[in-house]
Amino acid sequence: MTVRIVLADDHPVVRGGLRALIETIDGLDVVGEAADGEEAIREVLLSKPDVVLMDVRMPGVDGVAATRRIREAAPETAVLMLTMYDDDATVFTAMQAGARGYLLKGAEQDEIVGAIRAVVAGQAIFGPGVAARLLAHFSAAPDAEVAFPELTSREREILDLLASGQRTGAIAQQLFLSPKTVSNHLTSIFAKLQVTDRASAIIRAREGGLGS
Repeated sequence: MTVRIVLADDHPVVRGGLRALIETIDGLDVVGEAADGEEAIREVLLSKPDVVLMDVRMPGVDGVAATRRIREAAPETAVLMLTMYDDDATVFTAMQAGARGYLLKGAEQDEIVGAIRAVVAGQAIFGPGVAARLLAHFSAAPDAEVAFPELTSREREILDLLASGQRTGAIAQQLFLSPKTVSNHLTSIFAKLQVTDRASAIIRAREGGLGS
């Protein structure tokens, strides 16, 4: 059986390299490409691939949000994250969104091909570095539960200030950031919390103990 693959990455050179690699392997076929999450969702619905190789950070709809929507709209399609980001928050958020695997860019050809076949077979697969981090996380002594673990520490800090009633300008001034940077963080926070506006985010934050 031929494994049908969609490549989702905002860098054409990366997509070209992956296509060239995959096309040398019997039984693997690239049936579509996407430069952002919205295009990835559209390609999945059009071409019905077996697996999507998905970058995390892309313009517009990012890889995590796209993964969540793909898992809802096309649950038979596996998502394998292939990215340079290996921080705990990104890994766990991607897995919560429904990704079946997580590899870092720079992985060897055999590792990528093996991961593609594994996720299509229904297995969960992680690159060595990511697997080590997951093992360390789950084997560590339990700490006090952190509210909204899917958020980065900076995003949690901004959400806490938002929940305490501060506006974007005040948050930016307090954290020595530009208002644009704070707005970008808020967009990411809203996506991760699956809310659409400030009021909903504040309610979620206060329910989680922030903003006191």
